[in-house]
Amino acid sequence: MPTWEIVPGHIATPLGFRAAAVRAGIKKAAGALDLALICSDAPETAAAGVFTSNLVAAAPVLVSRRNLAKSRGRLRAVVVNAGNANACTGRAGVRVAEQTTRVAARLLGIKPEQVAVASTGVIGVPLPAALIFRQLPRLAAGLSREDAAAVAEAIMTTDTFAKSCVMRTLAGRRAVHLAGVAKGAGMIHPRMATMLAFLATDVAVDPRWLRQMLQHAVDASFNCVTVDGDTSTNDSVLLLASGCSGVRLHRAGSRWFLRGLTELCQTLARMIARDGEGARKLVTVEVRGAKTVRDADRVARAIANSPLVKTAIAGSDPNWGRILCAAGYSGAMFDPARVEIRVNDLCLCRRGVDAGFDEEEAKRRLDQREVTIQVALRQGAAAARMWTCDLTPDYITINASYRT
Repeated sequence: MPTWEIVPGHIATPLGFRAAAVRAGIKKAAGALDLALICSDAPETAAAGVFTSNLVAAAPVLVSRRNLAKSRGRLRAVVVNAGNANACTGRAGVRVAEQTTRVAARLLGIKPEQVAVASTGVIGVPLPAALIFRQLPRLAAGLSREDAAAVAEAIMTTDTFAKSCVMRTLAGRRAVHLAGVAKGAGMIHPRMATMLAFLATDVAVDPRWLRQMLQHAVDASFNCVTVDGDTSTNDSVLLLASGCSGVRLHRAGSRWFLRGLTELCQTLARMIARDGEGARKLVTVEVRGAKTVRDADRVARAIANSPLVKTAIAGSDPNWGRILCAAGYSGAMFDPARVEIRVNDLCLCRRGVDAGFDEEEAKRRLDQREVTIQVALRQGAAAARMWTCDLTPDYITINASYRT
């Protein structure tokens, strides 16, 4: 079975893709990249998407969902802007998104329904369409493989670093690539978050099967991330498959590809959790021994979303009672008297009571940049995992003045 490895590259490393990014003036920061275009040159490019579960969905989400359905999963391009979410902007916002697809399609020589759009930034403020339309010809003319790395920077908002990953494997004698860029630091909560992710691969695959694999990978990655419990209006994950490697996927023999796609998405998801607004620590919550997967998931989510747990991690306080408390209100069924809790392999709680641990050693382990909370319920064999971060005063500072 092919083995994947992380390699240098960018979103246009898979064969058939080009990309570009420019400064359109949408972000408040002068001179910041804020508009990007990703394009596949292959006419039969397959595409799949997973979007926010928020009932209040942004205009680009509505338009991209519709275009995916209308094109029957055959997108060729994605236009994305940062600095303005184009959410809660009424019919005018939808018209901007639709017009963006038409202008981009004309410049690229494709159909409007083959273009997806995505936006991120402040909610409820009209998106200045002229800034986008003025730069689209420049974007289309500047498409290249060489300059595609700038896309990861252009989609950032409160992110402190650009998030990208490229993976490579051999299928027979042919190289296959997977590449992805993502953004997200705040308003992050599973299913899904203020998170954009754009993925590209050069395999050939039926769009319906691609959609199923993407959903599986998202469930095991982006839907396992939480920073603050807020589900955004704009979340979008889009995957395009050009087919230019000459390797065609079939259901019976595609497990190797799904494994790579999941690893790519998990790598990006961990970057998002690590870069949570104001965060200093990446926190992994691992729950095992639940009666059902649903119970394990409930416990993991409750712990990962608990402000009291997250602030204890921020202060390196081994307050395991907060962890057990969150598990108790999660809705999962278990016997508290059988629970064991460890932090970075140090046992804090055994059989539901204090394990008699060394306080200084516990604090030393919690001072590390990566913290793993391990909860053993001892009720069954089901397990779940979540990624989150600590909660610091900087989170309030960032979000108290986000709009102003």
